[in-house]
Amino acid sequence: MIMSRIEAPSSEDTAATGDLVDLLLSGLPAEAVLTDPDVTASYANDMASFCPAGAPAVVVLPRTTEQVQHVMRTATALRVPVVPQGARTGLSGAANASDGCIVLSLTKMDRILEINPVDRIAVCEPGVVNAALSRAVGEHGLYYPPDPSSWEMCTIGGNIGTASGGLCCVKYGVTAEYVLGLDVVLADGRLMSTGRRTAKGVAGYDLTRLFVGSEGSLGIVVRAVLGLRPKPPEQLVLAAEFASAAAACDAVCRIMEGGHVPSLLELMDRTTVKAVNDMAQMGLPESTEALLLAAFDTTAPAADLAAVGALCEAAGATQVVPADDVTESELLLQARRLSLTALEAVKGVTMIDDVCVPRSRLAEMLEGVDRIAGKYQLTIGVVAHAGDGNTHPTVCFDPADADESRRARESFDEIMALGLDLGGTITGEHGVGVLKKEWLAREIGPVGMEMQRAVKQAFDPLNILNPGKLF
Repeated sequence: MIMSRIEAPSSEDTAATGDLVDLLLSGLPAEAVLTDPDVTASYANDMASFCPAGAPAVVVLPRTTEQVQHVMRTATALRVPVVPQGARTGLSGAANASDGCIVLSLTKMDRILEINPVDRIAVCEPGVVNAALSRAVGEHGLYYPPDPSSWEMCTIGGNIGTASGGLCCVKYGVTAEYVLGLDVVLADGRLMSTGRRTAKGVAGYDLTRLFVGSEGSLGIVVRAVLGLRPKPPEQLVLAAEFASAAAACDAVCRIMEGGHVPSLLELMDRTTVKAVNDMAQMGLPESTEALLLAAFDTTAPAADLAAVGALCEAAGATQVVPADDVTESELLLQARRLSLTALEAVKGVTMIDDVCVPRSRLAEMLEGVDRIAGKYQLTIGVVAHAGDGNTHPTVCFDPADADESRRARESFDEIMALGLDLGGTITGEHGVGVLKKEWLAREIGPVGMEMQRAVKQAFDPLNILNPGKLF
């Protein structure tokens, strides 16, 4: 991690912290309030590089909505900033602490309150781990589609805060499409309910969507009503190798133009393929310039794979390998799942970008990243949710090398500029946080920024909720 040094509080800060802790303890059990500096420092940051983090005054782990309300009333009374956190698997610094703040960790609020197969909803608290919810609803023949790569660790609250995505977005969409209603504790401690638990509903402004992706800057989500789908059949996977990234991107365009709806359509460039080979000895051909993985969870996946395989061959695939069963499909997906771990092994630290471009311009994006890697003399691997144009250029660098770290940051910014030039957006699923504040302003413009700040002012006039994030 690259971040600023966490400074120790002064004597005045210590006195103020004492008053804060006493007030918090008046409405919280002692075990929910952490003050040991060695412990609180461990809550200072998420998984993003190049994002400064401060020293929290205290870490609070509430178990009830009432306890969250008490924290927010205390914070409002003392004008203390509050940084909400889930599992801290984010990649934008959105969960990073600020000096003297209350870190509000919601991981102890981890109950699944309801699974309703008739209404096809689940109701849960924010600390529920994504994979735990997915398995629980699966026992009822249901499916919660959003599947971030950190799904075994990340929480539903964190997913809502960053509007996270995953491998299945090409068919099923992102988190925002499954959040039907929320209970939110506002900055002053009031509790507000938004949205619905019905299949349809258009009453008033859509405040639920406003909170999704707000990175904890407007309120604290304490309960979520989530839409579910019937559990689909097990997917089958196809792997196609290409002699160029442009040919692989051409195949993506042909697949989408042909009306196919894969449950997964992922791309790995040559740098990523090599990194996976080096780490796991998977035996992928060294001549592979791009590997495309497509999957279908339809009632006749073999036929869908055959049709897509033909399109890949027409686009210039050098080899097309469809899986015969679920076990073989999992083997084909193993390379994709190892991608980020393998790229981390190249230099020890990575900086993962999250630029989304129109599918029709995906080839230009990959070609541009390749040019940027050469310009800055860096290893930059690209894995992409190719079906929705969401690329993850991953910059590998040595944090102990100041010049290489500088080049890594400059290349990261140049990649974001490229994405905007291609008609894209600076983030498809990771959020803005600290890392991309400057780029949010460039993307939405001065009028957009004015309106965003007006919304923030309406919900948080004292600016105590996750200050310094987004803008």
